[in-house]
Amino acid sequence: MNCRQRFLDACHCKPVDRPPVWVMRQAGRHLPEYRALKEQYSFHELTQNPELALEVTMQPLRRYDMDAAIIFTDILVIPEAMGQNYGFPEGGGIAMEWAVRSAGDIDKLSTDGIREKLDYVGKSLELVRAELGDEKALIGFGGSPWTLATYMIEGGSSKDKRRARELFYTDRPLFDRLLTKITDALVDYLQMQIDAGVDAIQIFDSWGGVLAADAFEGASVRWMRELVEKIDGQVPTIVFSRDMHEHTDALASTKANVLGVGWTARLANVKKQLPDDVAVQGNLDPVLMNTTPELVERETTKLLDEMSQFDGHIFNLGHGISPQAKIECMERLVETIKDYA
Repeated sequence: MNCRQRFLDACHCKPVDRPPVWVMRQAGRHLPEYRALKEQYSFHELTQNPELALEVTMQPLRRYDMDAAIIFTDILVIPEAMGQNYGFPEGGGIAMEWAVRSAGDIDKLSTDGIREKLDYVGKSLELVRAELGDEKALIGFGGSPWTLATYMIEGGSSKDKRRARELFYTDRPLFDRLLTKITDALVDYLQMQIDAGVDAIQIFDSWGGVLAADAFEGASVRWMRELVEKIDGQVPTIVFSRDMHEHTDALASTKANVLGVGWTARLANVKKQLPDDVAVQGNLDPVLMNTTPELVERETTKLLDEMSQFDGHIFNLGHGISPQAKIECMERLVETIKDYA
């Protein structure tokens, strides 16, 4: 069984000889070769030049024998393509060019020509697909409509997403109008990725965890469900909603093939609460990559032992890798999974 097939089988919750392994978005940012590129090119140049995006995507796979690559791009290409540019201020975080605060602001957002505006992502995917061949899986992704809306409404980074939450409660028709536009743009974008050859699509609901339990369905889940429905089984889908793992019924209702789970949950307990045909992805604490290979091996083995009773497990970190991660720790992680029996 090649790596790509192992990954696809796990996505569909079939038994595999060992769990496939890949690392969450931003896998390359701890690598010196990535930092060297960042000294020469801006983030936008790296994402919008297909040859550079190919290089960044492949850097982790040249270091580590992982089973899948995730394309190098950013979730905020969607608001950018809709007419709301973004950047990275010197002090850190994300700043949108303007904030969505009114019906007139929503009118300024366009869902026309999303494929054409984001054609550079499609070209990057085609280059990576050709480089990977049939041995490795290729993962495409997008932000959830709710997560994108938080940046668009807040005007950038925000700790509590207060304005976005307020809009949901105080003007639901306006909120739904914005989320409908974002979802329509995402459907076109994700379909473009499928057409370019991805083997699976991941939806990152990075800010689901700021929502009250009763708001989760209306603000986030219903829109992710719509995305999965529109993809319509063309490729497996993975939904990762940060800090919302206890809402298994709501997340399973999206009909995603796989649920990503953060590191604060016991993965086996989440798996037990899901339908048999839903796989799980995760969920090693990313901070372990900053420690020692011995600790990484110990904790990875514990997780593998606990999950060995189940079909449908994709090994992953519980969230993104940090720039402080050590190469020797990542090497031990992959070796431990590959050698596990």
